[in-house]
Amino acid sequence: MALAYGPRTDGPPRTRAPHPLARLGVPLAGRTWRAFGHLVVGLPLSVCYFSLSVTALALGAGLVVTFVGVPVLALGLAMCRGFGAVERARARALLGVRVAAPEPAHAKPGTGPTGAMWALLKSGASWRHLLYAVLHLPWAVVAFSLAVTAWSVSWALLTYPLWQWALPLHAGVNGIQLYGDGTHSYVLDSAGELAVTSLVGLALVYPAAWLVRGLAAVDGLMARGLLGPSPLATRVVELESDRGVVVDTAAADLRRIERDLHDGAQARLVALAMDLGLAKEKATEDPEAAARMVEEAHGEVKLALRELRDLARGIHPAILTDRGLDAALSSLASRCAVPVAVSVDLPTRPAAAIEGIAYFTVSELLQNVSKHARATRATVDVWRTGDRLLLQVTDNGHGGAHPARGTGLAGLAERLDAVDGVLVVDSPDGGPTTITAELPWRG
Repeated sequence: MALAYGPRTDGPPRTRAPHPLARLGVPLAGRTWRAFGHLVVGLPLSVCYFSLSVTALALGAGLVVTFVGVPVLALGLAMCRGFGAVERARARALLGVRVAAPEPAHAKPGTGPTGAMWALLKSGASWRHLLYAVLHLPWAVVAFSLAVTAWSVSWALLTYPLWQWALPLHAGVNGIQLYGDGTHSYVLDSAGELAVTSLVGLALVYPAAWLVRGLAAVDGLMARGLLGPSPLATRVVELESDRGVVVDTAAADLRRIERDLHDGAQARLVALAMDLGLAKEKATEDPEAAARMVEEAHGEVKLALRELRDLARGIHPAILTDRGLDAALSSLASRCAVPVAVSVDLPTRPAAAIEGIAYFTVSELLQNVSKHARATRATVDVWRTGDRLLLQVTDNGHGGAHPARGTGLAGLAERLDAVDGVLVVDSPDGGPTTITAELPWRG
């Protein structure tokens, strides 16, 4: 995603408006004609859906006292799910509306056909498909009537000079008769009348095109609302995905800490123990050599302590716990390879978990600035907007940052998404780069 996020901008990202001349081609656009075809085909399909679904519902409800109606109802619901699959494919092909498949009706293992039947009956998605089959018919009648009437009349008037000659002769003239009482008549047949009729059609074809698009948009909304997954099911899928990201991230962090301990501080401590052992053996034979070895061991201890301190800071810095984001980010900026200006405008401190994620997000972004941006300065801004915490890191480097280019932005975006956060990257080639992270505010 590459959208511009200005500092302290609370509104949605700006999108480029279509060129005014593009609106002139709306009646000829393929999208308009596909929408018209969608509405025309929708009526016969809706008649079929309504007839079969109502028949299955009535038959199942009437036979439910004999227990035969239960499987009939289940079969009817399964049939409605099939109708929904057809409608989703039709909306995707003609309207460009992608409706995700609803949650499947899972039966418990080992229950056989009976379990599948009860799963269909208990599935809310199945009943929503039935509701769509029933409600879509009256809407399809209205949409078909309005679309066909407006579209055919407007185009017929617009193209009237092209087909006026084909009308049968009436009293020696051919054309559309507006008035006639047996003795007097008014027929559109002169050149001026043909031109005026065509202009009227031109004036009507644009409203007709927008009417067709609007009716098709309502049809798409109905399909999305009744034939897609429920909001609860969608949220469950998102939470399951986020949980997997959190688990994977925690496992990766544990492996990183273990690797850093094994390759860094642990290796130094092992070498330190060996050096002290040798110094102990030489303490009586060669005190000067033993003193040099102890001095070298003292240097190794300092290096090991520094590595342990850096590792502890990478897990959770003490300054963040004690003094908050302002002091922690200032300390982080002081260790960056380029000058960094930090501005934190928070009335209160967020929850510790959100504070930690914000800190490590800025830390990761500043590392990218140091390693990849070739920048000479950077800024960090942190502020609160409503119930969201916003972080913005800007640098004057060469730009070109993108989550797909292996700079850690993709993993950072996944981490933020796991807590309902958002990462927005605006980094054109040549710079500057502005990366905005948005987190939920939890006090």
